[in-house]
Amino acid sequence: MFKIGAHLSASKGYTHMYEEALSIGANTFQFFTRNPRGGKARDLDFNDIALFNEKSKDNFGPILAHAPYTLNACAADDRIREFAYITMEDDLKRLEHTPGAMYNFHPGSHVGQGVEVGIEKISALLNDILFPDMKTTVLLEAMAGKGSEVGGRFEELRAIIDRTNLSDKLGVCLDTCHIYDGGYDIVNNLDGVLEEFDRVIGIDRLKAIHLNDSKNPFSSHKDRHEKIGEGSLGIDAIERIINHPTLRSLPFYLETPNEIDGYAKEIELLKNLRKD
Repeated sequence: MFKIGAHLSASKGYTHMYEEALSIGANTFQFFTRNPRGGKARDLDFNDIALFNEKSKDNFGPILAHAPYTLNACAADDRIREFAYITMEDDLKRLEHTPGAMYNFHPGSHVGQGVEVGIEKISALLNDILFPDMKTTVLLEAMAGKGSEVGGRFEELRAIIDRTNLSDKLGVCLDTCHIYDGGYDIVNNLDGVLEEFDRVIGIDRLKAIHLNDSKNPFSSHKDRHEKIGEGSLGIDAIERIINHPTLRSLPFYLETPNEIDGYAKEIELLKNLRKD
């Protein structure tokens, strides 16, 4: 089954996101756990969660919760790192009520401390918040490598995993815009990129795809998403990605610059490109 979804607003709860996903032809969705710039999460509605769990138990999901952009698990400032710890710990406790969900976060920026220090701080935070019986898989998002971002190379993601005690709770989310901007040529050498991922990280760690085109050229080390088929990746590369035998069974989540009607059109386009 082609698992395809979009980024939806969580303001009205899980069941509303489920119904909205179905209305645009999706069978999963991504959402921010709270305001993407940070802040308090909305109170959990346990009746809504129970209804969502019942409705979505067949042929739907897995849903992907996205941590706020403001989190920096490897910040030099202790207060910023503490905010990341408090937020992520709370998010993971809340996600226990929707078993099978995944939790995605940007590893962070080392802000001049160096990549190795950044990796150590990220893994230290994960060692503090992961717990043995958790039902959520935590995903490190592959980044574009802009500025002092950690996670722009597969080796950096692997180093975080290796330093995390409960590494069986970790996976990776590949963002097509990010890795193309980061210097992995998924347009002309998709097979080679996936072989490198498998060699460095292990293909079994790949759990989700953020499906985006890019406003920028190859290896630009920027992060500006574009609508499907309207950027530097192009529609032919997108078609190869969603049909690749290594990737086709994974869930794909759109993060393109769209409103809900735009997502509906992209999902219809992608379904037409899918070879089942």
